Amino acid sequence: MNDDLPLGRRVAYLGSYDPSVLRTIERRTARERIGIGDPLPFLGEDVWNCYELSWLEPSGLPRVGVLTLRFPVDSLRIVESKSVKLYLGGFSGSKFEDSAAVGSTIKDDLSRKTGSAVEVTVGDLDDVRHLGDFTTFRLDHLPISVHCHEPSPELLAATGNIGRDAVHTHLFRSVCPVTGQPDWGSIAIAYRGRLLDRTSVLRYLVSYREAADFHESVTERIFIDLNRTTDATELTVDARFLRRGGIDINPYRSTARSRAPVVRLPRQ
Repeated sequence: MNDDLPLGRRVAYLGSYDPSVLRTIERRTARERIGIGDPLPFLGEDVWNCYELSWLEPSGLPRVGVLTLRFPVDSLRIVESKSVKLYLGGFSGSKFEDSAAVGSTIKDDLSRKTGSAVEVTVGDLDDVRHLGDFTTFRLDHLPISVHCHEPSPELLAATGNIGRDAVHTHLFRSVCPVTGQPDWGSIAIAYRGRLLDRTSVLRYLVSYREAADFHESVTERIFIDLNRTTDATELTVDARFLRRGGIDINPYRSTARSRAPVVRLPRQ
């Protein structure tokens, strides 16, 4: 773990724009732990929605916006979320010509830090998307007994039949590997392959309740486990985590070359 991360430490918030506070984490390190190498076995992106963005007009009048960041799955690094919160906080005391200048500045800084082009949108509050939800089968009401709170792919039980299924749960939780604080979220899965018993899918996802890892790594581990168990020809894992520090993080991994759908779940 990078000892330079601000996560879990007392830090001073910035009064002005300062990109030097941004910290990154190598993707490769976490991927090697679960056997992911090159080429990557998935496509996708990480979508971050940042709701605490403000800056000053040249006149000194404050403006606010909703920032959406899309990090490509093949970027060399991810940015650490608390450092992004600190970085964005510095904009509140700095003057920019308009929202386009704010977005361009953020895009340049994050693209340089992560080693790949980051897509940046600064939206007006009127443009914030309405609440929605996953439309697939919800696993949460299945009658199961839970005895395992560590990731256990052996809980997944294939039925032997080939087909398609699409399910989701709002019961997901993992924990931050640095602070130990809970990371609450929802997970949607769609696949074509060896069909899984749905109760086994719920048991498996609930087994992550004490798993200590970052959002992106958790999502990729789920993708790998499902892919191995189902021999999937098509597979998508869409993870939606609740906000921390005004930022929700949504890793999206898929065998298809597609973008994460635009939806904000009720708890987000």
